[in-house]
Amino acid sequence: MASTIVNAPCTVPSVKGFETQNYVGLRPISSLRFNSGRTSTSGRSRGLFVVRACERHDGHVKKIEMSIEECEAAVVAGNAPEAPPVPPKPAAPVGTPVIKPYQLTRRPRRNRKSPALRASFQETSISPANFVYPLFIHEGQEDTPIGAMPGCYRLGWRHGLVEEVAKARDVGVNSIVLFPKVPDALKSPTGDEAYNDNGLVPRTIRLLKDKFPDLVIYTDVALDPYSSDGHDGIVREDGVIMNDETVHQLCKQAVSQARAGADVVSPSDMMDGRVGAIRAALDSEGFHHVSIMSYTAKYASSFYGPFREALDSNPRFGDKKTYQMNPANYREALVEAHEDEAEGADILLVKPGLPYLDIIRLLRDQSPLPIAAYQVNTP
Repeated sequence: MASTIVNAPCTVPSVKGFETQNYVGLRPISSLRFNSGRTSTSGRSRGLFVVRACERHDGHVKKIEMSIEECEAAVVAGNAPEAPPVPPKPAAPVGTPVIKPYQLTRRPRRNRKSPALRASFQETSISPANFVYPLFIHEGQEDTPIGAMPGCYRLGWRHGLVEEVAKARDVGVNSIVLFPKVPDALKSPTGDEAYNDNGLVPRTIRLLKDKFPDLVIYTDVALDPYSSDGHDGIVREDGVIMNDETVHQLCKQAVSQARAGADVVSPSDMMDGRVGAIRAALDSEGFHHVSIMSYTAKYASSFYGPFREALDSNPRFGDKKTYQMNPANYREALVEAHEDEAEGADILLVKPGLPYLDIIRLLRDQSPLPIAAYQVNTP
């Protein structure tokens, strides 16, 4: 399952230091040194994990043995493991004028800001750099299989995820997108956990950026993993998905992800107006450099079943047809694309990928923006 969005350069240096394991499609490499401890920054034991992305300890990996339930319970109780802090903002040269940033809807330089992103959006290349690797994460330390996706796992964010990212980089895939399995106790009708700065996704971003600074990290912006109703938005008592109130929550979620170090935020919710609102929210917080990949043409589909099992995010009732697109509609994709472009999207995405090749071609012909496709797992 990978997106055809252009991404990391195939010249990304391989990362060594991992234990050799068999893995479909990726070359085995040597062993990762990973350490975790229970000591707080004050030197007193607090029952929290202090994560150091790469540290040797007598030549062995040191783990604290806790079950998934114990890990989730600790997070619910407010004892979330610590992750590396967000790096400080680089200083400007002495004498640089202090100005209010221009309110620009479009900043083409966002897609040129790093070698990885420039390689991502180079229009005439096909390589492993074109893929974005979807990775499912959870609070547990062990990797757990996803029943509907044979060979795929929910990865422990501190260990299994780091190993998987290193394997992907070793074959030239340097872009990932994170999807969290959130503890049920943290879900709510309004999905407030989505913008917890110490939630699973922000912690994971900080850890990965500490270990792999040039890794391109995409994030999912939607409420369904965090909603007790399993929908992408806030549900009114009559079953209506509330649009503008949901967008308000999504803006806070996107800013939280950007604050942690995300390179690209990806609203997959299909609410009206959310791209423009997210762009304004990011810019108002100083994240002009963070790109938006909009799920522009996301069609209602039964192909999403395995994905929803992976995140434990099936709708508690009804379906998503009032916000996801009608599979019978071709020209409506242009309406969505024109809106997303006008609101400041940097990349347009079609999902599912393979059944909608005609829509991919349509957007490619009609839009100058990079076009991505999310090829989902099929049952």
